[in-house]
Order: sequence, then structure tokens, then C-alpha cells
Amino acid sequence: MNEETPEAPSATVGGVQVTLQTVYLKDCSYESPNGPRLPNNQAWEPKFQLNMNTTAEELAPDVREVLLTITLEAKQGDSTIYLVEVKQAGVFTVVGAAPEDLKRFIGSFCPGVLFPYAREVVSDLVTKGGFPNFLLPLVNFDALYAQATETGQPSLVN
Repeated sequence: MNEETPEAPSATVGGVQVTLQTVYLKDCSYESPNGPRLPNNQAWEPKFQLNMNTTAEELAPDVREVLLTITLEAKQGDSTIYLVEVKQAGVFTVVGAAPEDLKRFIGSFCPGVLFPYAREVVSDLVTKGGFPNFLLPLVNFDALYAQATETGQPSLVN
């Protein structure tokens, strides 16, 4: 019997080779101070606050661990209904990238690969907490990276 080892997903863009080595959940937390009970028996009308951040750590000359952190808070009035934080990580090999290209890959391409995994974890945690399903809206990481670059925000690469 001849078994083939599946190749790691990879992409080549402008001569730069990006390969995903692994994806894993690095950390997550879920808090719901009152469980699925709403304050003062109010109707379900939460306000949501979503924050995202991307960082990277060099593991070897062409290897980076990229960490996408998503924090979602649902509040009803002044009461926190739930707070979810997910740190979704991936190890990427990036070969042939100039420093600016490397920043762009780590700031836009890599988070785009990690996002569906983090989105699923957030949804699962909220649902398992007894609340209606919550799907994070889709994110255009290319546009976010371009906006961060234009406004002079700190680099997404550590």
C-alpha cells in the first residue's frame, strides 16, 4: 500500500512562497458573569464591541508564528453579558519576501488564513454559553492592513 503525505497548503505570490505549517488555538477565554440570564429580564438587545490584533514572532529565519487575537464583548446597558477572547495561531514559512512584503503577508494574508478558525471558536463558545449563535462578520485584512499603513499605525509585525 502506497500512502502519500498531504502537502502543506501554500501560495506563491510575486515570487514569494508562503506555506502554512500548522494552525492551533493558543489561548481562549469565555466569561459570562450571569450565565444566559439577562439583567432585569430585559429583551435581548446587546451592543457588541469587537477588537482584533495581529502579532508575529520569528521562530527561524523564514518561519513566523502569527497570532490573531479577537476580543468580543456583548453588553446590555452597563452589564456585561459575555466576554470572549480567542488567540488563534499559525506557523507560516515565508520564503523570498522583502521586508515590506513580509510585513504585508503577516499583516493581511496570514490573519486571513487564521480568521475562519477563530470565527468558529468564538461562535462555539458563545453558543455553548447558552446564547444565540454569533458569527463574526467577514473581515478584509488587506484593507485593514492598507488603512493601518496609511494612518501610520504601528507595524503589525513584532
